[in-house]
Amino acid sequence: MDDTRGLRKVLVVQHVAAEPLGTLDPLLRRRRIRVRYHNARRAPEERPDLGDVDALIVLGGPQNLDEQDKYPHLKAELQLVEAALQRGVPVLGICLGAQLLAHALGASVGRNRAPELGWSPLHLTAAGQQDPVLSAVDDGAPMFHWHGDTFAIPSGCERLAYTVGCDNQAFRAGERNWGFQFHLEVDASLVERWLGVYAEQLAHSPACGGVADIRAHTQAHIAGLQQTADLVFGRLFDVWGWQPRQVPLVLGHRMTGPVEGG
Repeated sequence: MDDTRGLRKVLVVQHVAAEPLGTLDPLLRRRRIRVRYHNARRAPEERPDLGDVDALIVLGGPQNLDEQDKYPHLKAELQLVEAALQRGVPVLGICLGAQLLAHALGASVGRNRAPELGWSPLHLTAAGQQDPVLSAVDDGAPMFHWHGDTFAIPSGCERLAYTVGCDNQAFRAGERNWGFQFHLEVDASLVERWLGVYAEQLAHSPACGGVADIRAHTQAHIAGLQQTADLVFGRLFDVWGWQPRQVPLVLGHRMTGPVEGG
């Protein structure tokens, strides 16, 4: 008997091994959501297809949206996001994923006034304080960031959050689509991994502080960040209609795995 019949399904676009679902992964498992991966690094020539998924999550990555000639899969991902919006499939974009969502909605994406790497307080706009998902964040809560680009807020969308270093940190499109520039999904091990993988970028951004500074702030703030992530992503899943299921977890039903290596 197939215990996965009737389960919700999400397509996750992952760009590099260093930027996985993070703390989103156990939250999806807890609600028994089937995860299908499109591995942009492993198969950049493949054109992802929504199929019969119930939501789309597009993760971050070191690519920039203006590098579509170098990374042609970005164009296919834009088309994927556009298809999801047209079909009413809800979308969550994180960092690069948020930039793809904003651009698919007609907004510009370009360089932020300076890279934002490490920890910085996240402030909510008036709309953010009323948002059904992001209002779970305390105004001024320490948030983790790792980006050099930023997006404009698409026409008709709600600007939800900002930092001192970046005017547009989050937006909502319609009732079920969100873009987060910040990285709510990281845990301590992911932060440590990025300090190694993206060491050169950090070295060229002295205003962001060094490795020791980011490690100290991570030790101080990561527990609170993970509590906030549970609340925010839990609210997101509620909005999407993904209620917790009081049944045993069935493992081993991913259609493809996350990006490994590289």
